[in-house]
Amino acid sequence: MSKPRYERPSLVRNVVGRMNKAGLRGGLTPTEAVETLPAERLVAEFGSPLFVFSETRLREHVRRAREALQRRHPDVRLCCSYKTNYLDAVCAIQHDEGSLAEVVSGMEYEKARRLGVPGEEIVFNGPMKTRDELVRAVRENAIVHTDSFDEIFAIEQIAQELGIRPAVGLRVGLDVGVYPRWDRFGFDLANGQAMQAARRIAKGGKLRLGGLHTHIGTYVLEAAAYGRAAAALSNFAGEIERQLGVRPTHLDLGGGWASCNTLAGQYQSGALAPPVETYAEAITTALLASGEGKSPLIRVLVEAGRALVDDAGTLLTSVVSTKRLADGRRAVVVDAGVNVLFTAWWYRLNITPARPVTGIVEDTVVFGPLCMNIDCLRESVQLPDLRPGDVLVVHPVGAYAFTQSMQFIRLRPAVVLLDTQGRAELIRRAETLDDLVGPELLPARLRRAVELADHGQENGNGPAAKNRLKR
Repeated sequence: MSKPRYERPSLVRNVVGRMNKAGLRGGLTPTEAVETLPAERLVAEFGSPLFVFSETRLREHVRRAREALQRRHPDVRLCCSYKTNYLDAVCAIQHDEGSLAEVVSGMEYEKARRLGVPGEEIVFNGPMKTRDELVRAVRENAIVHTDSFDEIFAIEQIAQELGIRPAVGLRVGLDVGVYPRWDRFGFDLANGQAMQAARRIAKGGKLRLGGLHTHIGTYVLEAAAYGRAAAALSNFAGEIERQLGVRPTHLDLGGGWASCNTLAGQYQSGALAPPVETYAEAITTALLASGEGKSPLIRVLVEAGRALVDDAGTLLTSVVSTKRLADGRRAVVVDAGVNVLFTAWWYRLNITPARPVTGIVEDTVVFGPLCMNIDCLRESVQLPDLRPGDVLVVHPVGAYAFTQSMQFIRLRPAVVLLDTQGRAELIRRAETLDDLVGPELLPARLRRAVELADHGQENGNGPAAKNRLKR
Protein backbone atom coordinates (compact mmCIF):
# COMPACT_ATOMS: atom_id res chain seq x y z
CA MET A 1 0.00 0.00 0.00
CA SER A 2 1.50 3.35 -1.08
CA LYS A 3 1.95 6.16 1.41
CA PRO A 4 -0.71 8.92 1.09
CA ARG A 5 0.55 12.09 -0.60
CA TYR A 6 1.14 14.95 1.86
CA GLU A 7 -1.06 17.95 1.36
CA ARG A 8 -0.16 21.19 3.10
CA PRO A 9 -3.09 22.42 5.20
CA SER A 10 -4.61 25.84 4.50
CA LEU A 11 -5.19 27.74 7.71
CA VAL A 12 -7.66 30.65 7.82
CA ARG A 13 -7.57 32.91 10.86
CA ASN A 14 -10.90 34.07 12.26
CA VAL A 15 -10.32 37.72 13.20
CA VAL A 16 -13.83 38.88 14.06
CA GLY A 17 -13.53 41.36 16.93
CA ARG A 18 -9.76 41.10 17.04
CA MET A 19 -7.98 43.83 18.97
CA ASN A 20 -4.93 45.80 17.98
CA LYS A 21 -2.88 48.50 19.74
CA ALA A 22 -5.30 51.20 18.63
CA GLY A 23 -8.40 49.38 19.91
CA LEU A 24 -11.09 47.38 18.13
CA ARG A 25 -10.23 46.62 14.53
CA GLY A 26 -12.37 48.74 12.25
CA GLY A 27 -14.02 47.85 8.99
CA LEU A 28 -16.40 45.18 10.34
CA THR A 29 -19.44 47.46 10.59
CA PRO A 30 -21.17 47.84 7.22
CA THR A 31 -21.80 51.21 5.60
CA GLU A 32 -25.25 50.57 4.21
CA ALA A 33 -26.03 54.18 3.27
CA VAL A 34 -24.39 57.45 2.27
CA GLU A 35 -26.24 60.04 4.30
CA THR A 36 -29.81 58.66 4.14
CA LEU A 37 -29.63 56.95 0.74
CA PRO A 38 -28.78 53.23 0.56
CA ALA A 39 -25.48 52.62 -1.23
CA GLU A 40 -26.94 49.79 -3.29
CA ARG A 41 -29.82 51.99 -4.47
CA LEU A 42 -27.38 54.71 -5.58
CA VAL A 43 -25.39 52.17 -7.60
CA ALA A 44 -28.56 50.77 -9.14
CA GLU A 45 -29.63 54.25 -10.27
CA PHE A 46 -26.36 55.86 -11.32
CA GLY A 47 -24.04 52.92 -12.04
CA SER A 48 -20.81 51.58 -10.58
CA PRO A 49 -18.28 52.81 -9.72
CA LEU A 50 -19.80 56.05 -8.46
CA PHE A 51 -18.44 59.11 -6.64
CA VAL A 52 -20.88 60.53 -4.09
CA PHE A 53 -20.40 63.93 -2.43
CA SER A 54 -22.28 65.28 0.57
CA GLU A 55 -23.25 68.94 0.35
CA THR A 56 -24.20 68.92 4.03
CA ARG A 57 -20.79 67.67 5.17
CA LEU A 58 -18.93 70.06 2.88
CA ARG A 59 -20.85 73.11 4.10
CA GLU A 60 -20.41 72.05 7.71
CA HIS A 61 -16.63 71.70 7.33
CA VAL A 62 -16.25 75.04 5.54
CA ARG A 63 -18.38 76.88 8.11
CA ARG A 64 -16.54 75.27 10.99
CA ALA A 65 -13.11 76.31 9.64
CA ARG A 66 -14.27 79.81 8.72
CA GLU A 67 -15.84 80.44 12.11
CA ALA A 68 -12.79 79.05 13.94
CA LEU A 69 -10.59 81.57 12.12
CA GLN A 70 -12.95 84.55 12.31
CA ARG A 71 -13.52 84.12 16.05
CA ARG A 72 -9.80 84.70 16.52
CA HIS A 73 -8.98 87.24 13.78
CA PRO A 74 -11.15 90.13 12.51
CA ASP A 75 -10.02 90.08 8.87
CA VAL A 76 -9.59 86.56 7.51
CA ARG A 77 -10.90 84.84 4.39
CA LEU A 78 -11.00 81.14 3.65
CA CYS A 79 -9.90 79.98 0.19
CA CYS A 80 -11.21 77.06 -1.88
CA SER A 81 -8.30 75.00 -3.23
CA TYR A 82 -9.22 74.05 -6.79
CA LYS A 83 -6.51 71.42 -7.23
CA THR A 84 -7.89 69.55 -4.21
CA ASN A 85 -11.21 69.10 -5.96
CA TYR A 86 -12.22 71.27 -8.92
CA LEU A 87 -15.64 69.78 -9.59
CA ASP A 88 -17.84 72.79 -10.35
CA ALA A 89 -20.47 71.86 -7.76
CA VAL A 90 -17.89 71.33 -5.01
CA CYS A 91 -16.22 74.69 -5.71
CA ALA A 92 -19.55 76.51 -6.11
CA ILE A 93 -20.68 75.34 -2.67
CA GLN A 94 -17.51 76.74 -1.10
CA HIS A 95 -17.91 80.05 -2.93
CA ASP A 96 -21.51 80.17 -1.73
CA GLU A 97 -20.07 79.94 1.79
CA GLY A 98 -17.87 82.98 1.13
CA SER A 99 -14.57 81.33 0.13
CA LEU A 100 -12.17 82.87 -2.38
CA ALA A 101 -10.80 80.74 -5.22
CA GLU A 102 -7.21 79.52 -4.90
CA VAL A 103 -5.87 78.29 -8.24
CA VAL A 104 -2.49 77.10 -9.52
CA SER A 105 -3.04 77.02 -13.29
CA GLY A 106 -4.75 78.86 -16.10
CA MET A 107 -7.23 76.01 -16.44
CA GLU A 108 -8.30 76.37 -12.81
CA TYR A 109 -8.42 80.16 -13.20
CA GLU A 110 -10.82 79.77 -16.13
CA LYS A 111 -12.99 77.35 -14.13
CA ALA A 112 -13.26 79.93 -11.35
CA ARG A 113 -14.21 82.69 -13.78
CA ARG A 114 -16.86 80.46 -15.39
CA LEU A 115 -18.33 79.92 -11.93
CA GLY A 116 -18.75 83.70 -11.66
CA VAL A 117 -15.81 84.39 -9.34
CA PRO A 118 -14.41 87.88 -10.13
CA GLY A 119 -10.69 88.28 -10.70
CA GLU A 120 -10.11 90.14 -7.45
CA GLU A 121 -11.41 87.09 -5.55
CA ILE A 122 -9.01 84.65 -7.23
CA VAL A 123 -5.68 83.83 -5.59
CA PHE A 124 -3.29 82.77 -8.35
CA ASN A 125 -0.41 80.64 -7.02
CA GLY A 126 1.73 77.95 -8.61
CA PRO A 127 5.21 77.63 -10.17
CA MET A 128 4.03 78.12 -13.78
CA LYS A 129 1.90 80.91 -15.16
CA THR A 130 2.03 81.51 -18.91
CA ARG A 131 2.30 85.01 -20.29
CA ASP A 132 -1.32 84.99 -21.48
CA GLU A 133 -2.45 83.80 -18.05
CA LEU A 134 -0.48 86.58 -16.35
CA VAL A 135 -1.92 89.20 -18.71
CA ARG A 136 -5.43 88.09 -17.85
CA ALA A 137 -4.76 87.92 -14.11
CA VAL A 138 -3.19 91.38 -14.06
CA ARG A 139 -6.03 92.90 -16.09
CA GLU A 140 -8.64 91.34 -13.81
CA ASN A 141 -6.89 92.40 -10.58
CA ALA A 142 -6.33 88.82 -9.39
CA ILE A 143 -4.26 88.21 -6.26
CA VAL A 144 -1.02 87.00 -7.85
CA HIS A 145 1.85 85.48 -5.85
CA THR A 146 5.03 85.21 -7.91
CA ASP A 147 7.25 82.14 -7.72
CA SER A 148 10.47 83.39 -9.34
CA PHE A 149 12.40 86.45 -10.51
CA ASP A 150 11.57 85.44 -14.08
CA GLU A 151 7.89 85.76 -13.24
CA ILE A 152 8.42 89.18 -11.67
CA PHE A 153 10.27 90.30 -14.81
CA ALA A 154 7.48 89.00 -17.05
CA ILE A 155 4.84 90.91 -15.07
CA GLU A 156 6.94 94.08 -15.26
CA GLN A 157 6.94 93.83 -19.04
CA ILE A 158 3.19 93.20 -19.09
CA ALA A 159 2.58 96.16 -16.77
CA GLN A 160 4.56 98.46 -19.06
CA GLU A 161 2.65 97.28 -22.12
CA LEU A 162 -0.70 97.80 -20.40
CA GLY A 163 0.30 101.09 -18.79
CA ILE A 164 -0.61 99.95 -15.29
CA ARG A 165 1.17 99.31 -11.99
CA PRO A 166 -0.37 96.15 -10.51
CA ALA A 167 0.15 94.74 -7.02
CA VAL A 168 2.21 91.55 -7.05
CA GLY A 169 2.89 89.25 -4.12
CA LEU A 170 5.61 86.76 -3.26
CA ARG A 171 5.66 83.09 -2.39
CA VAL A 172 8.05 82.70 0.54
CA GLY A 173 9.93 79.51 1.38
CA LEU A 174 10.18 78.82 5.11
CA ASP A 175 11.89 76.21 7.26
CA VAL A 176 9.47 75.59 10.12
CA GLY A 177 10.54 72.07 10.99
CA VAL A 178 8.30 70.20 8.53
CA TYR A 179 10.16 67.59 6.52
CA PRO A 180 10.58 66.86 3.70
CA ARG A 181 10.77 70.59 3.28
CA TRP A 182 9.06 72.21 0.29
CA ASP A 183 11.98 74.35 -0.85
CA ARG A 184 11.40 74.25 -4.60
CA PHE A 185 8.70 76.92 -4.47
CA GLY A 186 9.07 80.69 -4.22
CA PHE A 187 11.81 82.78 -2.60
CA ASP A 188 13.72 81.45 0.38
CA LEU A 189 13.55 83.63 3.48
CA ALA A 190 16.71 82.43 5.23
CA ASN A 191 19.14 83.09 2.37
CA GLY A 192 17.81 86.58 1.67
CA GLN A 193 16.07 85.84 -1.64
CA ALA A 194 12.65 86.83 -0.30
CA MET A 195 13.86 90.27 0.83
CA GLN A 196 15.67 90.73 -2.48
CA ALA A 197 12.44 89.99 -4.36
CA ALA A 198 10.44 92.33 -2.12
CA ARG A 199 13.01 95.09 -2.71
CA ARG A 200 12.90 94.47 -6.46
CA ILE A 201 9.12 95.02 -6.50
CA ALA A 202 8.94 97.85 -3.96
CA LYS A 203 11.81 99.89 -5.42
CA GLY A 204 11.56 98.92 -9.09
CA GLY A 205 8.89 101.51 -9.84
CA LYS A 206 6.92 99.21 -12.17
CA LEU A 207 4.93 97.15 -9.65
CA ARG A 208 3.39 97.49 -6.22
CA LEU A 209 4.10 95.00 -3.46
CA GLY A 210 1.13 92.74 -2.78
CA GLY A 211 0.90 89.96 -0.22
CA LEU A 212 3.15 87.26 1.19
CA HIS A 213 2.24 83.63 0.66
CA THR A 214 3.68 80.41 2.04
CA HIS A 215 2.77 76.73 1.81
CA ILE A 216 4.84 74.60 4.18
CA GLY A 217 3.83 71.11 3.01
CA THR A 218 1.05 68.60 2.72
CA TYR A 219 -0.85 66.56 5.31
CA VAL A 220 0.92 68.38 8.14
CA LEU A 221 -0.22 66.86 11.43
CA GLU A 222 1.62 69.36 13.62
CA ALA A 223 -0.64 72.41 13.92
CA ALA A 224 2.12 74.31 15.74
CA ALA A 225 4.09 74.35 12.48
CA TYR A 226 1.49 76.73 11.07
CA GLY A 227 1.98 78.95 14.09
CA ARG A 228 5.71 79.11 13.34
CA ALA A 229 4.97 79.82 9.67
CA ALA A 230 2.49 82.58 10.57
CA ALA A 231 4.99 84.18 12.95
CA ALA A 232 7.82 84.03 10.40
CA LEU A 233 5.66 85.52 7.66
CA SER A 234 4.35 88.24 9.98
CA ASN A 235 7.82 89.17 11.16
CA PHE A 236 9.01 89.28 7.54
CA ALA A 237 6.14 91.64 6.71
CA GLY A 238 7.27 93.88 9.56
CA GLU A 239 10.87 93.81 8.34
CA ILE A 240 9.74 94.79 4.83
CA GLU A 241 7.84 97.74 6.25
CA ARG A 242 10.85 98.88 8.29
CA GLN A 243 13.40 98.51 5.49
CA LEU A 244 11.38 99.43 2.41
CA GLY A 245 8.63 101.64 3.79
CA VAL A 246 5.80 99.56 2.29
CA ARG A 247 3.47 97.15 4.00
CA PRO A 248 2.36 93.89 2.36
CA THR A 249 -1.37 93.84 1.64
CA HIS A 250 -2.00 90.44 3.23
CA LEU A 251 -0.55 87.19 4.52
CA ASP A 252 -1.59 83.97 2.76
CA LEU A 253 -1.09 80.76 4.74
CA GLY A 254 -1.40 77.91 2.29
CA GLY A 255 -2.85 74.46 2.68
CA GLY A 256 -1.65 71.14 3.98
CA TRP A 257 -4.05 70.70 6.90
CA ALA A 258 -4.51 66.98 7.52
CA SER A 259 -7.86 65.33 6.86
CA CYS A 260 -9.52 62.35 8.52
CA ASN A 261 -7.86 60.02 6.01
CA THR A 262 -4.98 57.73 6.99
CA LEU A 263 -1.61 57.79 5.25
CA ALA A 264 -0.20 54.41 4.20
CA GLY A 265 2.66 54.57 6.71
CA GLN A 266 0.72 56.26 9.48
CA TYR A 267 0.52 54.41 12.80
CA GLN A 268 -2.62 55.96 14.21
CA SER A 269 -5.94 56.44 12.46
CA GLY A 270 -6.31 59.59 10.39
CA ALA A 271 -9.35 60.35 12.51
CA LEU A 272 -6.85 61.53 15.15
CA ALA A 273 -5.65 64.42 12.95
CA PRO A 274 -5.94 67.84 14.63
CA PRO A 275 -9.35 69.50 14.24
CA VAL A 276 -9.59 72.71 12.22
CA GLU A 277 -9.92 74.71 15.46
CA THR A 278 -6.42 73.63 16.47
CA TYR A 279 -4.91 74.84 13.20
CA ALA A 280 -6.88 78.11 13.43
CA GLU A 281 -5.74 78.74 16.99
CA ALA A 282 -2.08 78.07 16.13
CA ILE A 283 -2.15 80.54 13.23
CA THR A 284 -4.05 83.37 14.90
CA THR A 285 -2.25 83.10 18.25
CA ALA A 286 1.11 83.39 16.48
CA LEU A 287 -0.05 86.42 14.49
CA LEU A 288 -1.30 88.23 17.58
CA ALA A 289 1.91 87.45 19.46
CA SER A 290 4.20 88.57 16.62
CA GLY A 291 4.88 92.02 15.26
CA GLU A 292 1.37 92.04 13.82
CA GLY A 293 -0.03 92.72 17.26
CA LYS A 294 1.71 96.12 17.37
CA SER A 295 -0.13 97.66 14.41
CA PRO A 296 -3.53 97.25 12.73
CA LEU A 297 -3.95 93.59 11.94
CA ILE A 298 -3.09 92.64 8.37
CA ARG A 299 -5.58 90.72 6.25
CA VAL A 300 -5.12 86.96 6.35
CA LEU A 301 -6.03 84.35 3.70
CA VAL A 302 -6.13 80.67 4.61
CA GLU A 303 -6.43 77.67 2.30
CA ALA A 304 -7.20 74.57 4.36
CA GLY A 305 -7.31 72.17 1.39
CA ARG A 306 -8.13 68.52 2.02
CA ALA A 307 -9.31 69.11 5.59
CA LEU A 308 -12.50 70.65 4.18
CA VAL A 309 -13.44 68.35 1.30
CA ASP A 310 -11.98 64.91 1.99
CA ASP A 311 -14.70 63.73 4.38
CA ALA A 312 -17.42 64.92 1.98
CA GLY A 313 -16.51 62.36 -0.70
CA THR A 314 -17.33 58.64 -0.94
CA LEU A 315 -16.74 56.10 -3.70
CA LEU A 316 -19.08 53.17 -4.29
CA THR A 317 -17.57 50.22 -6.15
CA SER A 318 -18.89 46.75 -6.99
CA VAL A 319 -17.22 43.37 -6.65
CA VAL A 320 -16.39 41.77 -10.02
CA SER A 321 -14.88 38.50 -8.81
CA THR A 322 -13.31 36.75 -5.83
CA LYS A 323 -10.33 34.43 -5.67
CA ARG A 324 -7.57 32.94 -3.55
CA LEU A 325 -4.00 34.03 -4.22
CA ALA A 326 -1.05 31.65 -4.33
CA ASP A 327 -0.23 32.35 -0.69
CA GLY A 328 -3.78 31.58 0.43
CA ARG A 329 -4.96 35.14 0.91
CA ARG A 330 -8.48 36.07 -0.08
CA ALA A 331 -8.70 38.64 -2.88
CA VAL A 332 -11.48 40.52 -4.61
CA VAL A 333 -11.52 42.42 -7.89
CA VAL A 334 -13.70 45.55 -7.97
CA ASP A 335 -14.68 47.87 -10.81
CA ALA A 336 -12.76 50.91 -9.47
CA GLY A 337 -8.97 50.89 -9.66
CA VAL A 338 -6.08 53.30 -9.21
CA ASN A 339 -7.24 55.02 -12.39
CA VAL A 340 -10.16 56.29 -10.31
CA LEU A 341 -8.49 56.28 -6.89
CA PHE A 342 -4.94 57.42 -7.59
CA THR A 343 -4.74 58.32 -3.90
CA ALA A 344 -4.80 54.61 -2.98
CA TRP A 345 -1.02 54.63 -3.44
CA TRP A 346 -0.47 56.81 -0.38
CA TYR A 347 -3.66 56.44 1.68
CA ARG A 348 -4.79 53.43 3.69
CA LEU A 349 -8.33 53.83 2.43
CA ASN A 350 -11.21 52.74 4.61
CA ILE A 351 -13.20 50.07 2.71
CA THR A 352 -16.39 48.58 4.15
CA PRO A 353 -19.19 46.40 2.78
CA ALA A 354 -22.59 47.93 2.04
CA ARG A 355 -24.50 44.96 3.47
CA PRO A 356 -24.49 43.38 6.94
CA VAL A 357 -21.45 41.26 7.68
CA THR A 358 -21.93 37.49 7.58
CA GLY A 359 -19.42 34.67 7.77
CA ILE A 360 -15.73 34.82 8.56
CA VAL A 361 -13.94 38.15 8.25
CA GLU A 362 -10.48 37.83 6.72
CA ASP A 363 -7.55 39.93 5.62
CA THR A 364 -8.46 40.63 1.99
CA VAL A 365 -6.56 42.15 -0.92
CA VAL A 366 -8.69 44.57 -2.95
CA PHE A 367 -7.63 44.80 -6.59
CA GLY A 368 -8.99 47.12 -9.26
CA PRO A 369 -10.06 46.11 -12.80
CA LEU A 370 -6.96 47.32 -14.66
CA CYS A 371 -4.62 44.92 -16.45
CA MET A 372 -1.76 46.16 -14.27
CA ASN A 373 -0.20 44.40 -11.29
CA ILE A 374 0.06 47.71 -9.43
CA ASP A 375 -3.72 48.20 -9.50
CA CYS A 376 -4.35 47.56 -5.81
CA LEU A 377 -6.63 49.66 -3.58
CA ARG A 378 -5.72 47.89 -0.33
CA GLU A 379 -3.13 45.19 0.28
CA SER A 380 -4.94 44.10 3.41
CA VAL A 381 -8.34 45.06 4.78
CA GLN A 382 -10.81 43.15 6.92
CA LEU A 383 -13.75 42.02 4.77
CA PRO A 384 -16.35 39.24 4.92
CA ASP A 385 -16.97 36.69 2.19
CA LEU A 386 -18.14 38.67 -0.82
CA ARG A 387 -19.99 37.83 -4.03
CA PRO A 388 -19.93 39.45 -7.49
CA GLY A 389 -22.24 42.45 -7.45
CA ASP A 390 -21.73 43.24 -3.76
CA VAL A 391 -21.12 46.96 -3.17
CA LEU A 392 -18.12 48.25 -1.21
CA VAL A 393 -17.94 51.75 0.25
CA VAL A 394 -14.62 53.65 0.14
CA HIS A 395 -14.37 56.73 2.35
CA PRO A 396 -13.10 59.42 2.56
CA VAL A 397 -12.12 60.22 -1.02
CA GLY A 398 -13.16 63.87 -1.42
CA ALA A 399 -9.63 65.26 -1.79
CA TYR A 400 -7.51 64.71 -4.91
CA ALA A 401 -9.20 61.42 -5.87
CA PHE A 402 -11.34 62.94 -8.63
CA THR A 403 -8.87 65.60 -9.79
CA GLN A 404 -6.12 62.98 -10.13
CA SER A 405 -8.33 60.31 -11.73
CA MET A 406 -7.48 59.40 -15.31
CA GLN A 407 -8.78 57.79 -18.48
CA PHE A 408 -6.43 54.82 -18.31
CA ILE A 409 -7.85 51.56 -19.71
CA ARG A 410 -11.29 52.49 -18.38
CA LEU A 411 -13.34 55.69 -18.51
CA ARG A 412 -14.14 57.80 -15.46
CA PRO A 413 -17.42 57.23 -13.61
CA ALA A 414 -20.34 59.48 -12.78
CA VAL A 415 -20.40 61.84 -9.80
CA VAL A 416 -23.46 62.47 -7.63
CA LEU A 417 -24.13 65.20 -5.08
CA LEU A 418 -26.43 64.61 -2.14
CA ASP A 419 -28.03 67.98 -1.44
CA THR A 420 -28.97 69.30 2.00
CA GLN A 421 -32.39 67.66 1.66
CA GLY A 422 -30.84 64.25 1.03
CA ARG A 423 -31.69 64.17 -2.69
CA ALA A 424 -29.22 62.76 -5.22
CA GLU A 425 -28.25 65.05 -8.11
CA LEU A 426 -26.02 64.05 -11.01
CA ILE A 427 -23.21 66.64 -11.19
CA ARG A 428 -21.00 64.79 -13.70
CA ARG A 429 -22.16 62.05 -16.04
CA ALA A 430 -20.10 58.93 -16.67
CA GLU A 431 -17.68 59.40 -19.54
CA THR A 432 -18.20 57.84 -22.96
CA LEU A 433 -15.67 56.88 -25.63
CA ASP A 434 -16.41 60.16 -27.40
CA ASP A 435 -15.04 62.04 -24.37
CA LEU A 436 -11.77 60.14 -24.78
CA VAL A 437 -11.30 60.33 -28.56
CA GLY A 438 -12.97 63.70 -29.11
CA PRO A 439 -9.68 65.70 -29.23
CA GLU A 440 -7.95 63.15 -31.49
CA LEU A 441 -7.24 63.85 -35.17
CA LEU A 442 -6.88 60.82 -37.45
CA PRO A 443 -4.70 61.51 -40.52
CA ALA A 444 -6.61 61.14 -43.80
CA ARG A 445 -4.24 58.43 -45.09
CA LEU A 446 -5.02 56.25 -42.05
CA ARG A 447 -8.72 57.02 -42.22
CA ARG A 448 -8.82 55.75 -45.82
CA ALA A 449 -7.10 52.54 -44.75
CA VAL A 450 -9.70 52.02 -42.07
CA GLU A 451 -12.54 52.68 -44.51
CA LEU A 452 -11.07 50.21 -47.03
CA ALA A 453 -10.73 47.56 -44.35
CA ASP A 454 -14.34 48.10 -43.32
CA HIS A 455 -15.48 47.92 -46.96
CA GLY A 456 -13.58 44.69 -47.49
CA GLN A 457 -15.18 43.10 -44.46
CA GLU A 458 -18.63 44.06 -45.72
CA ASN A 459 -17.92 42.34 -49.08
CA GLY A 460 -16.29 39.31 -47.55
CA ASN A 461 -12.83 40.29 -48.88
CA GLY A 462 -11.29 41.92 -45.80
CA PRO A 463 -8.69 40.39 -43.44
CA ALA A 464 -11.39 39.06 -41.15
CA ALA A 465 -13.13 37.33 -44.09
CA LYS A 466 -9.88 35.79 -45.32
CA ASN A 467 -9.19 34.44 -41.83
CA ARG A 468 -12.63 32.87 -41.79
CA LEU A 469 -11.90 31.15 -45.14
CA LYS A 470 -8.61 29.77 -43.83
CA ARG A 471 -10.40 28.21 -40.87
